[in-house]
Amino acid sequence: MKKGFDNKKYIKIQSKAIKERFRLFDKLYLEIGGKLFDDYHAARVLPGFKKDAKISIFRELKNDLEIIFCISANDIEKNKTRAEFGITYDMEVMRLIDNLTNLGFCINSVVITLYNHQSSVDNFIKKLERHNIKTYIHTYTKGYPSDVDTIVSDEGYGANPYIETTKRLVLVNAPGPGSGKLATCLSQLYHEHKRGINAGYAKFETFPVWDLPLKHPLNVAYEAATADLNDINMIDSFHLEEYNVTAVNYNRDLAAFPVLKTILSRITNSAIYKSPTDMGVNKISKCIMDNKIVDLAAKKEIVRRYYQEMVNYKMGMVDIEVPTKIKLLMNELGIDENILEVINKTTEKSNKENKNVLAIKLHNNKIITGKESDLLSAPSALVINAIKTLSKIPDNIDLLSPYILEPILKQRKNHNNNPLQLQEVIIALSICSVTNPMVEQALTCLDKLKDCEAHASYIVTSGDKKSLSNLGIRLTCEAKLPSNNLFFE
Repeated sequence: MKKGFDNKKYIKIQSKAIKERFRLFDKLYLEIGGKLFDDYHAARVLPGFKKDAKISIFRELKNDLEIIFCISANDIEKNKTRAEFGITYDMEVMRLIDNLTNLGFCINSVVITLYNHQSSVDNFIKKLERHNIKTYIHTYTKGYPSDVDTIVSDEGYGANPYIETTKRLVLVNAPGPGSGKLATCLSQLYHEHKRGINAGYAKFETFPVWDLPLKHPLNVAYEAATADLNDINMIDSFHLEEYNVTAVNYNRDLAAFPVLKTILSRITNSAIYKSPTDMGVNKISKCIMDNKIVDLAAKKEIVRRYYQEMVNYKMGMVDIEVPTKIKLLMNELGIDENILEVINKTTEKSNKENKNVLAIKLHNNKIITGKESDLLSAPSALVINAIKTLSKIPDNIDLLSPYILEPILKQRKNHNNNPLQLQEVIIALSICSVTNPMVEQALTCLDKLKDCEAHASYIVTSGDKKSLSNLGIRLTCEAKLPSNNLFFE
């Protein structure tokens, strides 16, 4: 994969920028936008960006920081999920705590925001406390968003419990948007300044990139990624007026800034930030090595988002306005589905065979297809065909031994007659590889499928989708159910 982004440079200059910011205060509350781990969006649109780059940055600052997690009680109650892993937000918080603890980071606590005595939230709090994780409860802030006198008072932020922190840098993170990170930061600033501590606030967000053009594909890709939140990239009018410099931000930050500026000024008795952009510490643009590579990657991501939201629309998860918005963004940049070459190949093969089909574009630019059969799901057939091609095994040689398949098929007959899913096939291949060096050779090529683009003529089942994701394959699907059945897994 050609690189368009310098990850080492990014870690170096981004760490420096954060250090410079927290030196302005006795203590800095740094709101983390996006993901600490597994930032797959950034890795896709910035070839060369490591998905755990933020963690690498904070490793250099580990001795100076501790971490607070925020999660909305409403998200717990609704079982809101993180799409990449299919796990709920409360489970995601626990996963993040485990990962960070194993890396030696100091976890301060978990803040439950918008608490209203939900029973599922009480159970989550009990679970955390029984694992010795401190928890704090924040209810709705009285007076928010317009009554600043009440907000910045003992009835507003003062009604929240004070979170005891000991480090100079406090990261405030969450499993997803709308978790109450900003309110938690401001509540802490209120308490800190009442105690005579010069605490400050800043925001570390990867996108939108403030010093790239408004319609740069990177910024448009961010808008596509947040289409369901109705985020819109805009010129930061406050920044332009104050500095006569064009900067890009998004509608929610711009709309909230007048009130936020007033609240910050009231809490800190100063006006350090003149614009929403001032609050950020984003150095992404300084680390782009090849703009053409980044442009193409971002444009492809916009098309992926379009297909993803069309599937979500088909499944009743979003309204048609969401994919329609992304389609309009595609039109603005003059791109269409053909930017992903696998799409046409999939459609052509599926129409010809009248079967569920997947196509994948290998890193050598060769496109391989796989179709569903009585034995194999389309993803299973695709991966077998791909690793045979990569390991130069003739097409007429079967990698799956009938002796290995027989007990698997017998077991499945007791439940259903569906084709073998990819995970089952990989397990079968692993067993075959013990006695067959050719299969062993083919399995070593699975790693070569990482970051390859694939497209399905149907909505891939959750099991196969997870297996493809585990292989690092970038999948898009047509918004078409795999069969006439209303229910599928």
